[in-house]
Amino acid sequence: MSSENKYQDAIFVGEESPYELKHFVIPDHYTDDVDKLLIPHGVVIDRIEKLAREITRNYSDRLVVCCVLKGGHQFFADLVSCMKKLPNREGKSLPIDHDFIRVKSYENTASTGNVQISMTEEELCNLEGRDVLIVEDIIDTGRTMEALVALLKKYKLRSVKVASLFVKRTPLSNGFYPDYVGFSIPDTFVIGYCLDYNDVFRDLDHVCSISSVGIKKYMSKNKTPS
Repeated sequence: MSSENKYQDAIFVGEESPYELKHFVIPDHYTDDVDKLLIPHGVVIDRIEKLAREITRNYSDRLVVCCVLKGGHQFFADLVSCMKKLPNREGKSLPIDHDFIRVKSYENTASTGNVQISMTEEELCNLEGRDVLIVEDIIDTGRTMEALVALLKKYKLRSVKVASLFVKRTPLSNGFYPDYVGFSIPDTFVIGYCLDYNDVFRDLDHVCSISSVGIKKYMSKNKTPS
């Protein structure tokens, strides 16, 4: 799929937001920390419902839906909630198993490239012969997800696909593109709907860009100077 055509599967979010912050509820404790509102919460939920329809009708047998923590947990919860109510490709309800994994690669706003995966050998072996859907919040450079998919494929899964709510349009991308995607977003650091900055902003419903004030306020004290 070409770099232009692949984004046709997603809702394109431009550089300039059509929304004014004053028209939406932003928690008081984040008043100065948000720069722009990129995607309202209601639009996010509606897009997830559409993705749930597309995913469910592509399976017939029991599906393992694997949530990438922490950022993916809200997307995972809303997606699975929708999928449970929808018919699969045979017109029946789709049996769904839950699994969870931590994949760490970020410090502050940058991907370190050092991917750490939490699943044990026993947990990975239990996935053999099964259909697995990885649910991620955002694909940035693609290195983290590429490493995870490569690892899972070593355990003889029947299939492994990726659903990501957001894909960032960045020149740093390695070309990895998920099987299901909600929104194509600009190359900016986004927060809200469980997307975090050093574990802050997960309680912000809307998807926003972070302000310079927010970056400075919540910057990790463990950051190594460049």
